[in-house]
Amino acid sequence: MAFKLKEDHGSLWHNENKSKDNHPDYTGKINVGGVILELGGWKNETKDGKTYLGIKVSEPMEKKSSSGGDDGSPF
Repeated sequence: MAFKLKEDHGSLWHNENKSKDNHPDYTGKINVGGVILELGGWKNETKDGKTYLGIKVSEPMEKKSSSGGDDGSPF
């Protein structure tokens, strides 16, 4: 059974696929009013040395098909 997010809840997980500094340290998803959105989180530090997690919310990215399926393009 796949993990299902409860409405108005989300989860962040350590990004084990981070290969560049600008990639998020944490990735996950959140369910807001029944809409699933993607999360990215970056570990940051203030000028005073306090740590915090910066968060970005975005629409889910479409997964690219490697099978060469029909994408609606005539070419």
